[in-house]
Amino acid sequence: MSDTVLAPVRAVLALPNDDPRKTLAVALALCLACSVVVSATAVGLRPLQARNAALELKREVVKVAGLDDPGVPLSQAFGHIETRLLDLETGTLVDGDAASTFAYRDAARDPGQSKALEDDPAGIRRRPNRMPVYLVRDGGALETIVLPVYGQGLWSTMHGLLALAPDGRTAKGLTFYEQRETAGLGSEVASPRWLRQWAGKTLIGPAGEPVIEVVKGSVQPGAPDAGRKVDGLSGATLTSNGVERLMEFWLGAQGYGPFLARLDGLSR
Repeated sequence: MSDTVLAPVRAVLALPNDDPRKTLAVALALCLACSVVVSATAVGLRPLQARNAALELKREVVKVAGLDDPGVPLSQAFGHIETRLLDLETGTLVDGDAASTFAYRDAARDPGQSKALEDDPAGIRRRPNRMPVYLVRDGGALETIVLPVYGQGLWSTMHGLLALAPDGRTAKGLTFYEQRETAGLGSEVASPRWLRQWAGKTLIGPAGEPVIEVVKGSVQPGAPDAGRKVDGLSGATLTSNGVERLMEFWLGAQGYGPFLARLDGLSR
């Protein structure tokens, strides 16, 4: 390193230790060194974080599909699930091997792989043109469909998975694996107690329209429409509304609606 470059460094080091200029220079040098270390660590850990996120997603898919078993390795359980890529505009499955590595969040940020939304009840702004779907078959017959869903809550974008029966209208399960809603209130969106009530609920009506409602308070068990309603989250009206709106979007014409309308053909 040339003397021209080192001269300012030597000048700072020559200053008395109690000189404010030397204190400031040392502090700045330490900040720069720490930022370099943090940045290098973040870049180095990125592949590991991506692998961990992929494994966690597989666990959630297996769980909501009802295939989780403590005695069965994740790789074996997930091996029973067929991952496909869905064209949302046409409602048709796309051939190819890209489904297992497709990142819908990245696609949503890419104008070439997504579209801007005018009617946007879920508050997501852009919708990917394609989404991964997970199919569980029993002897060739479709048994469970798992669909990624997401939408805006009070404080965060809530990412979840919705499991459907082969009719494409009835819920088998729901999970929200990523959310940052208010602790003890909106965060109950991820609690097993609240999620259990979704099983068996009718999500889509006879005309193919989303009918599920998240009500304020509790659903009356004997009510004629109880089968298409779930209890709201106590003290978290906006989070509850967010769940209902994301269901309205993803089960509708802009989401999985065209795909769900074709399920009779897929189940053969």
